[in-house]
Amino acid sequence: MEHRHLGRSGLKVSEIAYGNWLTHASQVAEETAIKCVHTALDAGITTFDTADVYAGTRAEEVLGRALAGQRREGLEIFTKTYWPVGPGANDRGLSRKHIMEACHGSLRRLGVEYVDLYQAHRFDYETPLEETLRAFDDLVRQGKVLYVGVSEWRAEEIEAAVRIADQMGFDRIISNQPQYSALWRVIEDEVVPTSTAHGIGQIVWSPLAQGVLTGKYRPGQPPPPASRATDPTGSQFLSRWLDDAVLAAVAGLEPIAKEVDLNVGQLALAWVLSHEFISAAIIGASHPAQVRDNVHASGITLDAEVMAAIDGVLADVVITDPALTVSPAARP
Repeated sequence: MEHRHLGRSGLKVSEIAYGNWLTHASQVAEETAIKCVHTALDAGITTFDTADVYAGTRAEEVLGRALAGQRREGLEIFTKTYWPVGPGANDRGLSRKHIMEACHGSLRRLGVEYVDLYQAHRFDYETPLEETLRAFDDLVRQGKVLYVGVSEWRAEEIEAAVRIADQMGFDRIISNQPQYSALWRVIEDEVVPTSTAHGIGQIVWSPLAQGVLTGKYRPGQPPPPASRATDPTGSQFLSRWLDDAVLAAVAGLEPIAKEVDLNVGQLALAWVLSHEFISAAIIGASHPAQVRDNVHASGITLDAEVMAAIDGVLADVVITDPALTVSPAARP
């Protein structure tokens, strides 16, 4: 497993990270979830991403139990806050009150004294950005958070956060966690250049487009039994991609993958990791074999000819418009 710096920080992360959105305490039993985490550890993955909202806080608990007994110094544990985790008016958002309480709750559920990266899960338009950044900075000063980041922030929001941090002497954000794959490239025009200019790395989610870029969904055919597309929770996130034109284009990647001795999923992950602005790609798994399969993409840099071939095959189905946002139903 290769490791990379998270942005321009000194923190190194495994270039393939393990995330538990839609899996732990939701789609898979805890025993299977723990096996997946242990398989990730055995494969050299050291970076684990979760969020308080996943499975209504239960995903953090499962991850904490799965990592219990591991050498804490050898792990990078990330979590996030913003989405509602309770019925109260302050059980959501990025106010100082919620951030402080949410962080303490995450630490308790994960069974750790600190998290390596604490992320604003979305931008909060109802809270002054100065308040949010001061709360994050205070958590850093208290030793409960080592680094701070954001998820799915727009370029202008990232720019504002950097400016305020510089003005007020706060620790800067070092990462953004956006959706990114060979099919979804919305961040390329604005978010990536802004982030790169400020030393902010990208930890991307859904690098396999909810499994579509593994090639297991075929045009004109029903989804495979027990796949995410047959699960009521997971299927809502797949609807964008379960189009015959998209699936036919993905099938066109098979000859390219064969030429470089990879399967389609590994090729798609390698495509993501071949971009210099990527710090890590987050994979999920419903069984250990998926983890073992995906980690083969680590350490592979595709040459310009292969990258161009992939881009050519997917040209008609790629989404690049930066005006598009993640729909409310598709927010990890």
